[in-house]
Amino acid sequence: MFDLLLRGATLPGGQRGVDIGIAHGRIAAVSPGLEGEALEEIDVTGCLVTPPFVDAHMHMDYALRAGQPRPNETGTLLEGIALWGALRPELSTQSIYDYAKKLCLWSIARGTLMIRSHVDICDDRLLGVQALTQLREDMKPWLDIQLVAFPQDGFLRSPNAQRNLLRALDMGVDVIGGIPHFERTYEDGTQSIRQLMRLAADRGLRVDMHCDEVDDPNSRHIETLTAETVRLGLQGRVAGSHLTSMHSMDNYYVSKLIPLMAEAGIGAIANPLVNITLQGRHDTYPKRRGLLRVKELQEAGIAVAFGHDCVMDPWYGLGSHDMLEVASMGLHVAQMTGQHEIKACFQAVTTEPARILGLEHYGISPGAEASLVVLQAADEAEAIRLRAERLYVIRRGAVIASATPRKSWVVLDGMERDVDFTRADLERA
Repeated sequence: MFDLLLRGATLPGGQRGVDIGIAHGRIAAVSPGLEGEALEEIDVTGCLVTPPFVDAHMHMDYALRAGQPRPNETGTLLEGIALWGALRPELSTQSIYDYAKKLCLWSIARGTLMIRSHVDICDDRLLGVQALTQLREDMKPWLDIQLVAFPQDGFLRSPNAQRNLLRALDMGVDVIGGIPHFERTYEDGTQSIRQLMRLAADRGLRVDMHCDEVDDPNSRHIETLTAETVRLGLQGRVAGSHLTSMHSMDNYYVSKLIPLMAEAGIGAIANPLVNITLQGRHDTYPKRRGLLRVKELQEAGIAVAFGHDCVMDPWYGLGSHDMLEVASMGLHVAQMTGQHEIKACFQAVTTEPARILGLEHYGISPGAEASLVVLQAADEAEAIRLRAERLYVIRRGAVIASATPRKSWVVLDGMERDVDFTRADLERA
């Protein structure tokens, strides 16, 4: 007896006609023609069923603040930082909580059930830490949140950042963050990495550092982060976020760097929507894309995830926390249009961020947590192409969000014609 039985699923990778039996919040069986009864049965024939989307890089304490205190007219990283600094005095724990909770509702509806969010610790009041640690607990029935202690104004540059980061960890923040390229000097950036990595080793914590989010090819803090990972034995527990300077580095240096990153088990987190917008602002033409070297890193066996980073905040005034939009932008910017590359972009918002975040019991196999998304799409490419409707979002065996199938009609020659944008329409033709 199953609590829920999904019939006829298509799985990532292409296996079709698969039944998924769920009991007690776990996947009990995965097999074509699965025998057994269920309290509830859903026919998902022709639909792609995937583990939930995972956002490996988000700033929930900044979310939905676009236009406060004014719009970012230059679209630059530095104006965004200045706007956030101006907004800080007006913040309250409750307002941060309310905006972030609204974002969570969007996330759930979009099938994103795991989020790693950086939280600013340079405000001595630690309002964001208070709000998001409470929200993390309150949202546990619906989604999981990992929090990163993020010194937005610099770990060494901001007067109280070192003390505040320790306070944030003691308040329950999960991961240590940093921003070495924003320190006053390159040497300070290097020193900040060493101190933060030592702290992570001492506390047994993961690290996710904003690293080299600039167009300068000489910003090479990822090299120090990689070396410290190996020196301190933190392999598999460290991620470098953004890494946009990799786009401007010379190929010889990168040919040395990538094997070192692979040896250290460093995860790489790109943020296509935001970095294609923020980077290259000082260029005329040609303009740099400002995205880390996705293909080369993947070919070296390095886990590469795509994050949303910002949703309607001082840095980026758009977005709806749709990870399929993120995958689509990553696909286009990285020119990953081969069939295996499209699947890799889908994995960059599902399995790869789950790997970087160290999520256990993630996937579609017996014993895994029964958290799944049913998409109105035949495969990964169609899901990305159409930003497929999330027909069902399932959390630990319970349907927590649903939508009606998307349909369009056109009146042609006085007759109403059904327009189907899926591959099934082509096959019928």
